[in-house]
Amino acid sequence: MRIFQNVNIDFLGKRKIWYMVSSSLILLGIISFIIRGLEFGIDFQGGTEIGLAFQKPVDISEIRNQINSIGLGQVEVKTFGSSKGVLVRTELQAIPKNLFSKIESNIKSSINSILPNIEFTTLERTENSVTFKFQNADTAKIISEKLLENGYQTTYTNDEQFGKNVVIRVGISDWIKENIKGKFSGNNFIILKEEQVGPKIGEELKSDAFIAIILAIISIMVYLAFRFKFIFSIGAGIALFHDVLITLGLFSLLYGVFDYLNLEISINVVAAFLTLVGYSINDTVIVFDRIRENLKIHKTASLESNINHAINQTFPRTVITSLTVWLVTVILFFLGGDVLRGFAFALFIGIIVGTYSSIYVASAIVYDYSLKAKKKIEF
Repeated sequence: MRIFQNVNIDFLGKRKIWYMVSSSLILLGIISFIIRGLEFGIDFQGGTEIGLAFQKPVDISEIRNQINSIGLGQVEVKTFGSSKGVLVRTELQAIPKNLFSKIESNIKSSINSILPNIEFTTLERTENSVTFKFQNADTAKIISEKLLENGYQTTYTNDEQFGKNVVIRVGISDWIKENIKGKFSGNNFIILKEEQVGPKIGEELKSDAFIAIILAIISIMVYLAFRFKFIFSIGAGIALFHDVLITLGLFSLLYGVFDYLNLEISINVVAAFLTLVGYSINDTVIVFDRIRENLKIHKTASLESNINHAINQTFPRTVITSLTVWLVTVILFFLGGDVLRGFAFALFIGIIVGTYSSIYVASAIVYDYSLKAKKKIEF
């Protein structure tokens, strides 16, 4: 069975309506950028990001009040993926020194409660760990296992070089867990992730991501200028910027509307935008290629007729191919988990916008240029 056979739609006749639709979406996105901005992930902001997963839905304001009271300074707390997930973000890279001593004291109390009156010494302290030395291997092993059962992240060593030691990790997630684990009875939680990125690295990644997308679009425009005509390159370039701006605008507009759409700009999302650019230009090149063929074959036909005919000829292939890829992104969006949701959403929207721009933006710009410049396009 063949779908969309003998399509005969006047695409160019409706181009001004779709220009207005595109302009409105881009304008809304720009206004949202100015008023609301974009939410950047830990990859770009720097600091520490911790994901918590509760067994039952939680009141985010209650969680926020609890975490704001444990001495971590300014902390951002919001839902993560669903009403059971919580995302905690702080600019801190490690536990503050005044809190570190409290955690160390708590660990020592836990050791004394496991084996009272046992002798041990503090061998080393780092930003995110403390090492205790014990007199024999059996004692160190018991302490390590019991602390692990109590929720601490421990490492046990027993060799001639390092001695009989227990290394205990002291991270921001450990401090959060220790302080709020008893505050929500009947609703236990686990630490899903703890990621750290330095602020300098975050800024570098942000600028590199922006440059990567711009260079990708410029490189494609240069290629199209040689393969077709310069105006085809301009049309494709505008269509690509159009796709990126609308998709990026929806990240800003829809953030906070639903828990499921609290999506941040991360490295994965940047990869999705680069994929989107490549996918969108593939559709555009197919349309342009058919326009060129039609202009060579139907030399007496008008440019409007040739462009409309080219889009109608490629329409079945464009819709069916885009639909199959789009369905995959839908599945990935709902079933791919929190890590891939932003990536899937960018492609989910980008495929729709990219397919639309290949039909109503790129080719329409070529046609309008020809009308205004009063130049006949020939190959």
